[in-house]
Formats: sequence, structure tokens, C-alpha cells
Amino acid sequence: MLSAGLPQGAVPKLERPGPLRDRVYEALLELITTRALQPGQHLVESELAGHLGVSRQPVREALQRLNTEGWVDLRPAQGAFVHEPTEEEADQLLSVRMLLEAEAARLAAANADSEGIAALDELVAQGLKAVASDDVDAAVALNAAFHAKIMELAGNSVLAELAAQVDRRVRWYYTPVARLRGGQSWSEHRELIGAIADHDEERATQLMREHTEHTRRSYHARQRP
Repeated sequence: MLSAGLPQGAVPKLERPGPLRDRVYEALLELITTRALQPGQHLVESELAGHLGVSRQPVREALQRLNTEGWVDLRPAQGAFVHEPTEEEADQLLSVRMLLEAEAARLAAANADSEGIAALDELVAQGLKAVASDDVDAAVALNAAFHAKIMELAGNSVLAELAAQVDRRVRWYYTPVARLRGGQSWSEHRELIGAIADHDEERATQLMREHTEHTRRSYHARQRP
């Protein structure tokens, strides 16, 4: 186990194809976005290298890349630490997400067919099961899959590309409020599906704005008594 403590089984297996530094980067990014590595946690190169079964060099290169992208803070004479997002950073990211998701919902309402609606319904059913069993990791993954499906149904590749750029950060911010949002989030999803199925673009847009705003507010309220 890492000295800071990772849940057993949390360290992903590294796939062999591709440059080693890229595979180490992906493994560490996954640990950060799922919060197996917590904001503020000290990242010790030798420990990470040992658990990933690699030398320290690709770990060092991956940490430098993560630092450039804002996931890790490299502090002189102290080492690497998982970045602790400020409230302003979270607010900016979630506000941008609202704009992207609202447009995706509008386009999905215009374009979705019965097969797409059925796929959304299935994701909601799985999401509710995850909530009922208190499986936060599954709920977060299914929430991401639900929003990705709406983006797919929107049929706009440029919009999808922009959304993909913020997807992992959205997951990072959503994880600590997933339990707080609970079944309410999935009830909002179900209502959104109804608007999309009715091809009601205006209502789908409004519901998605409200849905993403609820998540934004939950994030800011998560530590209040």
C-alpha cells in the first residue's frame, strides 16, 4: 500500500502497448479523477513507481505532464501533490459544462430516435441501482455515460470534442457530491429523457441547465454544516 493509503485494488493495471510514460500518465490521471488519490495528497515517485511496476523516470515524466495540465502541483523542495481545486476553478468549469450540456440536450431533443431514448432509459435504471447499493464509483461512471450518450445523440462532433476536454474534470468535481445528489440526480435525468423523447428542445435545454446548476450548487455546498 502507498503510505498515504490507496484502497486495495485501486491501482490500475498498465496495458503494455504505447509509450510507457503515456500509460503511467493515464493510470495516475484515473487515480486522481476517481479520487483514489485525494486533492492535496503527496505523490512519492518511488512509491508510485513500485505500485505501477515501472521505474521512476516515466513516473517523473507523467507527473510533469500532469503538472502542466493542472492536475498536480510540483513544489520546490517538497515534491508533487495532487492539485486542490479552488472554488473559483470549480465554478468556472461547471459553468462551462452547463453551456455545453444545455446545447447538447437541445440537439438531442431534435435528433434522438427511439433507440437512443432506450439507451438513456437503461443508463438511468443502472444509475438508480448504483445509488440504491451506495456504489458511488458506479454512479459516477454511469452519470458520465449518461451525459456522454446525450452528447452522442446531439450529433455535433465539435461540441462533443469540447465536452470531452472537460469530461474528466467534471467527473473529478462530481465524485464528492455524487452521494449528496443521490437519486435526485437520476430523477432529473428521467425528466430530461421525457423532454428529449417529446422532441421538446426548449424544455430539454431548460431541464439540463437546471440539472447542471444543481450539481454546481451541491459542489459549493458540500462542506457547509
